[in-house]
Amino acid sequence: MQLTLADKLWSGATTNLVKQAALVMAGSLLLAASAHVKVPFWPVPMTMQTFVVLMIGAVYGRNLALATVAAYLVEGAAGLPFFAAGGGLAILAGPTAGYLFGFLVAAGLVGHLADRGLGRNIATAAAIFIAGDIAIFVCGVAWLSTITGIGAAIAGGLVPFLLAEVVKIALACALLPWAWRRA
Repeated sequence: MQLTLADKLWSGATTNLVKQAALVMAGSLLLAASAHVKVPFWPVPMTMQTFVVLMIGAVYGRNLALATVAAYLVEGAAGLPFFAAGGGLAILAGPTAGYLFGFLVAAGLVGHLADRGLGRNIATAAAIFIAGDIAIFVCGVAWLSTITGIGAAIAGGLVPFLLAEVVKIALACALLPWAWRRA
């Protein structure tokens, strides 16, 4: 396992536990803020949640990314307005629940791949971010299909978001290798 970008960017005298707690808190707050950033986009407004989830996985590595997204889910379930639709346990059983739990899967997957040294150039960054995005949408559409049926889940829960996901993955592919070169 290789050093993560977070390890390279934050090295020093701080204890590992303090650093990890600070990164989990910062990551969960950033993810919460990203749920409320709505960029006008066609055909639906774009939030930055998937971008932040993928970057947390790539920068933090598997274990810290999983802890961060799990903290975000617990904080949102506890009623903090961390989800795009607000907060509360009911959201984790509603139509968007699959996407939210998909964030956990994606963060773990992207983090695992980043731990193995992927994501340091544009080609491997694209590969890990596409894999993570697929994980989010497989989980989201699968859950949504239990409510709406598979056709409606794909039409409403995947297709409208494809162009925005391409934009976010392109941004992530530019940002991550750049950050590695500067670290």
